[in-house]
Amino acid sequence: MTIPALKAYALPAAADLPENKVKWTFEPARGALLIHDMQNYFINFWGEDCPMIKQVISNIAALREYCRQNGIPVYYTAQPNHQSDKDRALLNDMWGPGLNKHPEQQKVVAELAPEEGDEVLVKWRYSAFHRSPLEQHLKETGRDQLIICGVYAHIGCLTTAIDAFMRDIQPFMVADALADFSRDEHLMALKYTAGRAGKVVLTEDLLPVPLSMAQLRALVQPMLDEDETPEEDENLIDYGLDSVRMMALAARWRKVYGDIDFVMLAKEPTLAAWWRLLSRERA
Repeated sequence: MTIPALKAYALPAAADLPENKVKWTFEPARGALLIHDMQNYFINFWGEDCPMIKQVISNIAALREYCRQNGIPVYYTAQPNHQSDKDRALLNDMWGPGLNKHPEQQKVVAELAPEEGDEVLVKWRYSAFHRSPLEQHLKETGRDQLIICGVYAHIGCLTTAIDAFMRDIQPFMVADALADFSRDEHLMALKYTAGRAGKVVLTEDLLPVPLSMAQLRALVQPMLDEDETPEEDENLIDYGLDSVRMMALAARWRKVYGDIDFVMLAKEPTLAAWWRLLSRERA
């Protein structure tokens, strides 16, 4: 009757994403970020030091930083740790007492703790819109796109995406910034969203440029043929980075830094050199 002990799995990558039925483009002026139920209680079911959860938290943190830098509102959902039987209702039948039994685990994980300016919504049901001012606040600020990340993909995150769609708010489910009971259920949530209620994206699709050396390394590593991780000053071409991928990176980063082109990246193809280009003050 409660959530089972959970095991890590491989987070979805580009090759795992379903085909999106819609061609929406995320626009910062229209968007908001929802960090869904990232409370210690829900994360602890994976145990301590779970690499998958660390990656999810890292991706969410990157999205949050991007949103803060670009004036995009950040919302959280968090269940209260004292819920009456009337408030909890059928959740008791499905999941038992939940946080009522573990009130000390109510807070959002420390790495994602809300900051001044963020809004924390009290969570009563699967959907973040239920008994909350989320829709009203989005409309008041002219926002009709919602980035959704957090846990659990096939329960609250999917239900919130469907609910957003029904309210004419475009949901963007971030495949590698979500976690779930299993990979199959995670992929099921993505498939349903892509075909019925929203758009499925990766963290990197929403971030024009990496915000740290760690994010740059995480972006480049899957493009390399070698399993070994290059040092910051090592030539990435020696590790299998090809010109096609380099041109794609140049095109992506040129949206923020107009002077970046393929020649500039190829002249000194190292993480250190690229980070110097990307850490400059943006125009």
